[in-house]
Amino acid sequence: MQIIGGRVSKYAGLLAVLILTASGCSTNPATGESAFTLFMSPADEIRVGAQEHPKILKRFGGVYDDPDVGGYVAEVGGRLVANSELPRLSFTFTVLNSPEVNAFALPGGYVYITRGLLALANSEAELAAVVGHEIGHVVARHTAQRYSQAVVAGLGAALLGAAVGGDVEQLAQLGSELYLASFSRDQEYQADQLGVRYLRNAGYAPDAMAGFLKNLIRNKALEELLLEENQPEAGFFSTHPNTPDRVARAGALAVGAAGVTRRDALFDTIAGLVFGDDPAQGLVRGRRFSHPDLGLTFEAPPGFRLVNTEQAVYARSKNTGVVRFDAVRRDESHPDPLIYLTQIWAPNIRLLEAERITINGFLAATAAAQVSGTLDDYRGTLDARFVVIQFPGNKLYRLLFLSPPLRTDALRDDFQRMTFSMRLLSATEVAQLVPLTVEVLQVSSGATAESLAAGLPFDERRLERFRVLNGLDLGEQPVSGQKVKVIAE
Repeated sequence: MQIIGGRVSKYAGLLAVLILTASGCSTNPATGESAFTLFMSPADEIRVGAQEHPKILKRFGGVYDDPDVGGYVAEVGGRLVANSELPRLSFTFTVLNSPEVNAFALPGGYVYITRGLLALANSEAELAAVVGHEIGHVVARHTAQRYSQAVVAGLGAALLGAAVGGDVEQLAQLGSELYLASFSRDQEYQADQLGVRYLRNAGYAPDAMAGFLKNLIRNKALEELLLEENQPEAGFFSTHPNTPDRVARAGALAVGAAGVTRRDALFDTIAGLVFGDDPAQGLVRGRRFSHPDLGLTFEAPPGFRLVNTEQAVYARSKNTGVVRFDAVRRDESHPDPLIYLTQIWAPNIRLLEAERITINGFLAATAAAQVSGTLDDYRGTLDARFVVIQFPGNKLYRLLFLSPPLRTDALRDDFQRMTFSMRLLSATEVAQLVPLTVEVLQVSSGATAESLAAGLPFDERRLERFRVLNGLDLGEQPVSGQKVKVIAE
């Protein structure tokens, strides 16, 4: 390699990257086309998948504890793999205990379906469409392509940085974030094409791909209605972009083909499936959050919607305020809540009105501050209120209230009531905390979407929820004698 004045020639650097790219191509087993996979071999894919698998389980609530459901998904997946270009590749199919509507795959044959997505499917063929799409990503080695391109991009930046005397960029520890990032538009289309191919080969109705993608769009619209705001892409949409265009393309791929849907087989399997929050992760019921394992409950202010995530529970009201609740292990060297708040939680923030208080008989501390930030459409100074509560056990519970200054006075009493609503659950209350479940009914004569939706255990948007749950278009009615899904307590 040519050295000029102690620096790597930028042309030599570019040439090195081009040589790497040209020499690192392999044949895509699904398409027969050339693909750049130099930095991740098939053996690497298997190793990476096995390494990341436990991290995925931890991040998404673990394996859903129902062997019948897990075995059913594995059986569907195995049927599709047998009809793929790599029928002997060992696949692992996992149902995740997450209410999120999502599906994704790790390299090496690890395919994941959330129970939230299972609840949204309306036939075995639709489930097979999702699983087939993820198998397509694995067989086409899309992660190997993305990883190799990321490495080359990093090497190119490093070489060019050295050529112009800049700092050499370091490649990040990509981990599962790389594997869960969205694929390119072309890769998504290719996975859809392969998924439709596997559906057809296995005898499923290939138009199930377009049908399920269409229902995903309905579900996204419903989530936005429930939140009354546009949210960042989440769940399936964060890892599978361009869904409206994909619906049209998937529909075109299925024209003129037929196959089985096996609607009843799916419905019989998912009857009793946990819907929404699992008690082990805490339950949201309207404005109340309760956690049986932690043994506590609290209520959000009127007009705020609770969102339960793996990391924290949020109470949100668009452009008005947000509250974050979480739990941390208590440091025995700082047992006092005020010391924890001022020295551990917010040591670099100028706190005002820091004081010890008592909340329902438990030691606590609170302080106010002003911070810079963004809340929906608002950008600028936010009023912050920190609260730390020491409940029995080795945990501290934290509440962080944020609001634009013009909203703070109006929210002060509501935020205070939310703080003092936090209390311990009785043994009777804990016993009554059961999850919602998917139940299956046969539509009786004269039943309508409206009458069936009326019994759903939700405060709002019952009809819209029922339609999305059962893949019904606006104005479409369920057919007498047909099985439909409802949600029950």
